[in-house]
Amino acid sequence: MGHDGEVVDRVGRYRVIDCRGCGFVHIDPVPAERELAGVYEREYYEYEKPEFIERQREDLEWWNLVFDERLEVMEEVVGPGRRRLLDVGCGPGFFLRRAAGRGWRGVGIEPSKAAGAHARSMGVEVMEGFFNDLSGGLGERSFDAVHLSEVLEHVPDPAGLMEGVFGLLAPGGVVCVAAPNDYSPVQKVLRRRLGFGPYWLAPPHHINYFTFESLGALVRRAGFAELRPVATFPMDFFLLMGEDYVGDDALGRRCHAKRKRLEMMLAEPELKDFKRELYRLMADHSVGREAVVFGVKP
Repeated sequence: MGHDGEVVDRVGRYRVIDCRGCGFVHIDPVPAERELAGVYEREYYEYEKPEFIERQREDLEWWNLVFDERLEVMEEVVGPGRRRLLDVGCGPGFFLRRAAGRGWRGVGIEPSKAAGAHARSMGVEVMEGFFNDLSGGLGERSFDAVHLSEVLEHVPDPAGLMEGVFGLLAPGGVVCVAAPNDYSPVQKVLRRRLGFGPYWLAPPHHINYFTFESLGALVRRAGFAELRPVATFPMDFFLLMGEDYVGDDALGRRCHAKRKRLEMMLAEPELKDFKRELYRLMADHSVGREAVVFGVKP
């Protein structure tokens, strides 16, 4: 399929276009699936993100709060007794392990051999490979919930993937999609007022760049009824405050530690409802480092 739209940036050999046909920003040319296969099967966790699994383990108390918030929404939608869960791009398996502790029966799809091996070492069921290759063996209407966290930015055909997810869900099932919120109002201020470049661009690993609006539209086009979205903490606020962590891993970790401390306190019973409403309000204004969108299959 040809892609056409306004060129919003250029990086290396890629144009970055606001594609009229797709409805979201992506790089052009779009890498073919065969180009990406080796990256995610062998290289991503070993070379691109070698510290990811260990850092997620170190941050697990905080991550479990993040997971619980998503699972709570899923449980509110599907009601009691419906607990069949698919995690697409399950990584090292921590989300599925947390879900199992809440009564979910889960399976993951993961292309990385290293991440899949880690998940299996914790007793998580993982199908190793890519969604398009494996989803046909799962059966229609097989799941009550599907989770995709930091997946859609990596795939050549997000619309096709979401249509496949729709087919796997039982009626009344829920999908949770999380993706970076890029070309956001905060990023526009950082570029215009503080001289930042498009630091969020990372081709070819990040192919697609979503906003709350374009991610919600993608979910709706697949056939889902969209619920009110939720933001994650706006890490780029640190940049507005002069803490330039771009390219500075040590400073980035210190900023992340402050974010974790704040969110752990906001998870206390006296503040939990406030946090949920605050992050929904941020999403309403397209503010937040990630957009988290929920969709319900009619």
